[in-house]
Amino acid sequence: MCCCLVIFLIFYTPLASKQFSEEVLRAHNDYRKKHGVPSLKLCKKLNREAQQYSEALASTRILKHSPESSSGKCGENLAWASYDQSGNEVADRWYNEIKNYNFQSPGFSSGTGHFTAMVWKNTKKMGVGKAAASDGSTFVVARYEPAGNIVNSGQYEQNVFPPKK
Repeated sequence: MCCCLVIFLIFYTPLASKQFSEEVLRAHNDYRKKHGVPSLKLCKKLNREAQQYSEALASTRILKHSPESSSGKCGENLAWASYDQSGNEVADRWYNEIKNYNFQSPGFSSGTGHFTAMVWKNTKKMGVGKAAASDGSTFVVARYEPAGNIVNSGQYEQNVFPPKK
């Protein structure tokens, strides 16, 4: 038991502090306000799940969506960088996909999914996890409930609005 724990700790370092999670949440809510949608709240359960999944990603160093996300149980944004990412930087990178989103022809595309998950009107809560891999790269996971942009493909017009001027 003790050996396994030591080996596991070598592979990843958990980094999602309360401060990091709140920074990601604040950035999300600043962006959501621009789009006229309600603020999200941090959820302890989603934080725990996002942290566990970020640690799993860091241990394999492979960025892929979780089975929970793939099955529609939750929404999920992922980020990887070769360095320690700030919460604002991660949120800004996801949000910057807005430049590829066509509000006149709403819907899912792989180049805008992070953005639409962030501003999806009917999403109410989120969780954040962050872990470092043995090579120093970091993996960030954001989980969203209820899931939005993937499982509700026909509802973009009611959930993703252009930014207010």
